[in-house]
Amino acid sequence: MKKLLIIGGAVIVVFAMIIFLTNQANKSKLENSPYGDKDLQQATIDQLDDENYQNIILPDELEEKIESGEPVTAYFFSPTCQYCQEMTPRLMPIAEDMDVQIDQFNLLEYEDGFIQYQIEATPTLIHFEDGVEVGRMVGAQPDENIEAFFNEYAK
Repeated sequence: MKKLLIIGGAVIVVFAMIIFLTNQANKSKLENSPYGDKDLQQATIDQLDDENYQNIILPDELEEKIESGEPVTAYFFSPTCQYCQEMTPRLMPIAEDMDVQIDQFNLLEYEDGFIQYQIEATPTLIHFEDGVEVGRMVGAQPDENIEAFFNEYAK
């Protein structure tokens, strides 16, 4: 019985250490979060230092940018979407090579975006001009489709 208590105690200590270290790592990542002081889902926290997710735009900022009439290419994604995880590492380098600014909108954190922008699936890429949508691409797409979208709408 004593051995069982010792082993159980050791397991509890290990789990407590894991929780403590995870919390410390999260605090470090959240220091310069583009989401401000919003409480974030763990999947979003895990992406904070991913180079492919550095153009985050907040809902108010995106709305303001669209309403200003300037051209906007917005990428609606979720950190838990397997198709987003597959497409984003291809999308962002293509955008950079073609000199296209992509504003990334996290739908896991801001679910109202599904309704506001009529998003049916992630990932979704939308281009706006003069405050209105002029182009939309839904789902993970091959590189050729991404390039064609940028050539048609974002150049």
